[in-house]
Amino acid sequence: MDVWRRLLLATVCGAAVANIYAAQPILGPMGRDLGVPAGLTGWIVATGQFGYLAGLVLLVPLGDVVDRRRLIAAHLAAGGVGTALTASAPTAWTAFTGLTVAGLFAVVVQIAVAYAASVARPAERGRSIGVVTSGVVIGILGARIVTGSLADMWGWRSVYAALAALSLGLAALVLGALPPEERSDPSPGPERYKHVIVALGGLFRQRLLLTRGLVTFFLFASFGALWSGLSLPLAGEPWRLDESRIGLFGLVGLAGALAAARAGRWADAGRAVPVTGWALVLLALSWAAIAQLPRSLPLLVLGIVILDFAVQAVHVSNQHRLTAAYPDRTSSAIGSYMVFYSLGSALGAATTTAAFTVRGWAASSLLGAGFAVCSLAVWVVDRRTGSSTAGGGGTTAESVTGPTAGRPAAVRGRSGG
Repeated sequence: MDVWRRLLLATVCGAAVANIYAAQPILGPMGRDLGVPAGLTGWIVATGQFGYLAGLVLLVPLGDVVDRRRLIAAHLAAGGVGTALTASAPTAWTAFTGLTVAGLFAVVVQIAVAYAASVARPAERGRSIGVVTSGVVIGILGARIVTGSLADMWGWRSVYAALAALSLGLAALVLGALPPEERSDPSPGPERYKHVIVALGGLFRQRLLLTRGLVTFFLFASFGALWSGLSLPLAGEPWRLDESRIGLFGLVGLAGALAAARAGRWADAGRAVPVTGWALVLLALSWAAIAQLPRSLPLLVLGIVILDFAVQAVHVSNQHRLTAAYPDRTSSAIGSYMVFYSLGSALGAATTTAAFTVRGWAASSLLGAGFAVCSLAVWVVDRRTGSSTAGGGGTTAESVTGPTAGRPAAVRGRSGG
């Protein structure tokens, strides 16, 4: 896959996740306009995550059944409808409905990653995943910059109107620029979709998926604790920053995330496991600097760079291992893995604003650090029990790509392999 198509898929991912996370720097004005109490504004972000969770279970497996190129375009268009509904919402419940729809179809990210993994040569799989996945963090963090500026000029609704237009434009571009996949089993149908859904149960019994998933659950809970709560202390004393300036902190996180773009190459070189461990140590340490926000913005900046580097490095490494272990079920494997991401992100978003309301930024920082330590603990236990190469139920991840690789996904799922 050439550089242009990788960048297009990265843009797709960025636009999709921006639909969920665009609210982070504008929680204050958005909540006030919609009548949402300050302590519950974290649910504006969490609502999109719950829609995302439903999409992971119901929509992502479609990528193993139908042409992913058309699926990417359809999901982008549907997500655009959700953000348009949010932009025009007269009440909180209407906005929540639009955010849920946008989150539901934001799973186009996983379809795009699976598409990139399936069309890339094996030796370049990690590199392709790294480039495409970088769009996710760019969307999450870069959206903060644009969101703050748009909100200052035209109000928070302009943010969702712009996202709707971007999603619809990308849907048309994808159909014209991406080639259809070559599939060994090109016979989609309801029965095959049913088999793929049933096979998800088998994936969740795989130890490789469970351990990577738990690492990611706490990883993104820590990530969400920072980015869903950061706008509240920055808008208050002693900083009193407006939405535009708060949004600029996305540049800081973006620098850290882009620095981790090499994680895909490290994974291709077989270093995914040690990279994950060191990145999780950095994640935990980053909160010591982030906790200094009430006294020092430079230390906050340092902590953000480290945190976003660590999150992106772990995320790319995890997805590389899963797509290598399940080459004929990439959509289902990534979708199942991202269930943990969605739940973790929702947990971080919902709890950090509540913690800040009760005990200030110190409580939010302890929360984020606790999530980071839990993620590291899962990795350590996994390594010490020798499960880093286990697929679950006595089946290694490598064996999934060996003798059983040619078996139908649903059959292998029922067997636990």
